[in-house]
Amino acid sequence: MPDETKAVDFDRTFLPHMDAAYNLARWLVRDEHDAQDVVQEAYLRALRFAGGFRGGDPRAWILAIVRNTAFTWLKRNRGPASPTEFDEQMHSAAGEESGLEADAVRKADGAMIRAALEELTDDFREVIVMRDIEGLSYKEIADAADVPIGTVMSRLARARGKLARSLQERIGKDRIAKEPA
Repeated sequence: MPDETKAVDFDRTFLPHMDAAYNLARWLVRDEHDAQDVVQEAYLRALRFAGGFRGGDPRAWILAIVRNTAFTWLKRNRGPASPTEFDEQMHSAAGEESGLEADAVRKADGAMIRAALEELTDDFREVIVMRDIEGLSYKEIADAADVPIGTVMSRLARARGKLARSLQERIGKDRIAKEPA
């Protein structure tokens, strides 16, 4: 029988982060019902291993479990993901696009942003969700993803660049479709 004080501490410490956990799972597995299953499994794992929580940020700790559970679920149910490609030319020109990126983001609507986020690979999507949607710090993301802070910063920069380019393309297509013939 579980210790009642442990359950109360678990509830108070980790349940407030369930919305963030669901949001991350939803973006990783790309399905509402599967995300609910992932969050449920992650919270069961977290409850089982709550004694291993040694303080720190409970949101980062639970999101790390959600992330790992989501990737395990994806491997089990959807097979291996395609690796992230790296294009040196594309990534070295980030500074010159900053004005265009800002313009594209300002013009994009919610549906465009969601569609562009869906196109990102899992490792890019997760850092965008954790940083820009959930507001985690670089350190919290690094802890949750179990990668160095430099990797988080690099992935975030690359993800934002890809997101901005995708939004620019979508806005351009939308503008062309609305122009009179």
